[in-house]
Amino acid sequence: MKVMIRKDHAGALSAYVPKKDLEEPIVAMEKEGLWGGKVTLGNGWQLELPDLAPDTRLPITVEARRLGD
Repeated sequence: MKVMIRKDHAGALSAYVPKKDLEEPIVAMEKEGLWGGKVTLGNGWQLELPDLAPDTRLPITVEARRLGD
């Protein structure tokens, strides 16, 4: 699924899923650098993000995979 990852002015990361019109904060990350691992959203969803360079500029839309369910 397409997911937009962005960072607000305070540095907090969030994920927006356009198909579901859902925006949630990223509350946990498997890897410190965000990319190439699993993230947990505020609503409990877990997404696997693609492996990108650590200095990838935000906001960016990526193809992520929802885990569970």
